[in-house]
Amino acid sequence: MRAAVLHEIGQDKLEVLDDVEAVGFGPGRVRIRVRATGLCHSDLSAMGGVLPQPAPFVPGHEGAGEVLEVGEGVTRVKPGDRVVVCWLPACGACPACRRGQTELCLAGFMNAGTPNFKRPGGDVFGFAGTGTFAEEVVVDAGCAVPIPDDVPFDIAALIGCGVTTGLGAALNTADVAAGSSVAVIGCGGVGVSAIQGARLKGAAEIVAVDPVASRREAALRFGATKAVSPEELADAKQQITGGEGFDYVFEVVGRSATARTAYDTTRRGGTLVVVGAGAMDDFLQLNMFELFFDEKRILPSMYGGGDVLRSYERTIALWRAGRIDLTGLITHRVPLAEIDEALDQMRTGAALRTCIEI
Repeated sequence: MRAAVLHEIGQDKLEVLDDVEAVGFGPGRVRIRVRATGLCHSDLSAMGGVLPQPAPFVPGHEGAGEVLEVGEGVTRVKPGDRVVVCWLPACGACPACRRGQTELCLAGFMNAGTPNFKRPGGDVFGFAGTGTFAEEVVVDAGCAVPIPDDVPFDIAALIGCGVTTGLGAALNTADVAAGSSVAVIGCGGVGVSAIQGARLKGAAEIVAVDPVASRREAALRFGATKAVSPEELADAKQQITGGEGFDYVFEVVGRSATARTAYDTTRRGGTLVVVGAGAMDDFLQLNMFELFFDEKRILPSMYGGGDVLRSYERTIALWRAGRIDLTGLITHRVPLAEIDEALDQMRTGAALRTCIEI
């Protein structure tokens, strides 16, 4: 089958090959024909070495498709079912799951070091234990989450990561209060989803912050009340909050520099929500006095900070009711053969989300 492969960490380009085979099918496993996958910035981070990932590997973790085959013991899905790929399934038995913090379950990471594919030249890994930039993928049954027939594959793919992460940061992690002020730093697909979540919760002021003009314009369409460049953020803070700072600030970039800006932009007693996935050697510096004196809450948000399956269901319900816009998030659609074009669009900020049609 065809798949896009990164041969070495640090390379900018993917090679679309037709000699890749999905492996690992057996009891408790599901073979999926991928129909659509989103290009998430985490894919670029893994390619660049920001996020740990062995190579060679097939990127992609935000996918949807049809079940081709199920292994022994699999009862939740059957051949022909439409599913979204969940890259972080909950085992239901570990301490995190028993506490109700299923987004912190580590079971899904246990497979990250096992090859998902092979080629004549050797093993190939799948990003985050999946690898959806491929025509087929074999995953644990918990990674194949059934979706209703009326949810298009491209919409379902977004729900698999970006939308769930952004919406959940506002709805679950921050639990944004009605009438509050919000700033969102980084307005790609995840940031715009956080904006939609803040709007759903009734935030009075939502400031979108991004260096790319097209993303700022898009943020206004999705519910931001004001959109500024990073250089204009200080003025917006002064105009909207009288210099006090915002009630909630979402950092959706994954860098210590923007996290520091987000902290400084949060009011005393306010909430900083860290959504972006950053590097292990990028350290955020805060002094002990400001931590004590400012009493700002710092809340990391992993995959939306709530039960993933419930979040999927909630997102579909909100989309059906017209309360959130998911179709508008997909600003580019390309076939797998044009994957490098999609990568360039992501790097330059030209696309909120690019859908790879497979």
